[in-house]
This record gives sequence, structure tokens and C-alpha cells, in this order.
Amino acid sequence: MKKIKQRSSKHFRFITYKKAFISFVIFFVFFTLSLFAELLANDKPLLVFYDDHIYFPVFKNYSELVFGGEFDINADYRDPYIIQKIEEKGRLIFAPVHFSYNTINYDLPSPAPSGPSAENLLGTDDGGRDVLARLLYGFRVSVLFGFTLTFICSIIGIFLGALQGYYGGLFDIIFQRFMEVWSGLPMLFILIILSSVVEPNFWWLLGINLLFGWMALVPLVRAEFLRARNFEYVIAARAMGMSHARIMFVHILPNAVSSALSQFPFILAGSITILTSLDFLGFGLPVGSPSLGELLSQAKANLQAPWLGISVFAVLALSLTLLVFIGEGVRDVFDPRRRAG
Repeated sequence: MKKIKQRSSKHFRFITYKKAFISFVIFFVFFTLSLFAELLANDKPLLVFYDDHIYFPVFKNYSELVFGGEFDINADYRDPYIIQKIEEKGRLIFAPVHFSYNTINYDLPSPAPSGPSAENLLGTDDGGRDVLARLLYGFRVSVLFGFTLTFICSIIGIFLGALQGYYGGLFDIIFQRFMEVWSGLPMLFILIILSSVVEPNFWWLLGINLLFGWMALVPLVRAEFLRARNFEYVIAARAMGMSHARIMFVHILPNAVSSALSQFPFILAGSITILTSLDFLGFGLPVGSPSLGELLSQAKANLQAPWLGISVFAVLALSLTLLVFIGEGVRDVFDPRRRAG
């Protein structure tokens, strides 16, 4: 019974770090909301009740003939004519924000970029697109990119660090020299050159960033394996004829992965920063994609529209601050000196 209580207290120790736990809850709520961005910011209605039927335009395109229109084309739900036709026999239910990330508002009170208003709460960018919608979609893209890059880099880094630390010797020396040379290359310039050679998209950028992102966890895992490979239980497992793969990934890795887990939030923050930097410089996602870096670039080019810079800065600053707080909490949870205290 005592062992069960000790294990449960170990798993829930993160909750006792209030700053880190509250940061995790806030970040989780924001990220969850961004996953349902289509239901929160969209130029199509969520539901249309028309002539005793229910339609879901947010998930499926309907011809305007369905709603009494004149042409066999996709219904434009911002067209006053279509709205009038639908309201004659039903009603529309829109998302809280009536714009998607690429929706252009042609009824602006002033030339784009237009300031905050009741219709566009955070104003519009220089293309007449709603800033709040682009922030919501851009935050989702950035975090998903960061999660994907962090996950793949962690797998590669842990695997290579485990090999390097477990076998040591000549393999360790050669791999260390390779990492010293590889890490000394100007990463940002190489990323810019590669991004300018190929047409950038989400997966190309992910692959290009993988070239350097895997090195973050290698030193940590290598150090843990170098320390653990001479433990008595490892020597006994070798004497019993157990395979190297089983010793590495069944017996040593669970004890060594804690130091790697503490770095995940910091790697995620760095991945978001890299994508934002590439987008800001014009070497990131395709033109028109929802992007925090692209909004930063617009803010630099339109100093007369401070709402652009303030909005994207607030999102980036809050996101990275929350991730740093989460990382500090996770690091303290896995710190043996903290546990001893």
C-alpha cells in the first residue's frame, strides 16, 4: 500500500508546481480551442435550417440551388441575396467569428489594414483578412508543427544518444566529432537556402528542420547511458546473455528518458520560434497560409497599424512563456535533488 502511494505521489507531483500546472492548463485550453478553429472562425454557417431540413455548410459544400438560388455553384453565405433566400424559409447559425483565415472583408470602414471594430475585433491585415481568425489558425499550425518536429526529433535523438552512450569507444568519439562539425554549421542560413530551393510547405519545412533538430537530446541521453552502462544490473544482464537491444531499450532507457522528457517543452518552444522566424523572413509556409511569422512581417511593413504587431506579439509571448513555465515544472519533477528535498 505504501508503494502505491509513493508511485501515485510521484505521478501527480507536477500538480504541486502551481505555476507550471496553471501554465499547462492555459496552454492546453488554447491549443484545444485552436483544434476546433473551423467551428470558432469561419465564413460558412455552422448550421442552416431551411425548409424543414438541416444543413452543415461548414463540413459540406451546397449549391445555391438548394436554398432557392439561380445558379448551380457553391453557395456564398456572405451574399445578401443567399442570406435573404435562406431566411425566408429558415435561419443561419454562424461561428462566433464570421471570417476564416483567408476570408477577405470587402466592407471595411477604412482601407486595409483596418483597425479593430465590432465586426473585426482585432482589425484586419493588409489583405483585408480578419486578424483574430488568422491568429487562431496560425497558432494551431505553429503548435502542430512544433509537436510533430519535437516528437520526431526526440525519437531520433534518443535513439542515437542511446547508441552512442551504450557502445562508447570509437563509435562515440567519431559521432561526437560529427556532431561538433554538424552543430557548427550556420543552421538558419542553411534552412533559408534549402527553403528557397524547393517550394515550401508544412512537410518540406518539417524535413528541413529535422536536419538539425535531432541534436538537442543526444547529449542528455548519451550521458545517462554512459553512466548506466556500468551499473551492476546491466553487467548482470550481459552475463546472462541478454541482447544489447533489450538491455538498452527495456532496462536502461526507462531510467534515462526522464532527463529527455524535461526538455520537451523547451524543444517545442524552439520549434515554434523557428517556424515563425522562417515565415517572417519569407521562407516558410506558402503564401496565404495562416502564419504568425507572416503577421509579424505585415506588422513590420505597416507600422501605422499597431494592432497587427501587438496581437501577434501577445500570442507568441504568452505561448512561449507558458511553455517555459511548463518546462521548468517538468524539469523540477524529474530532478532527483528536488525529489530528495
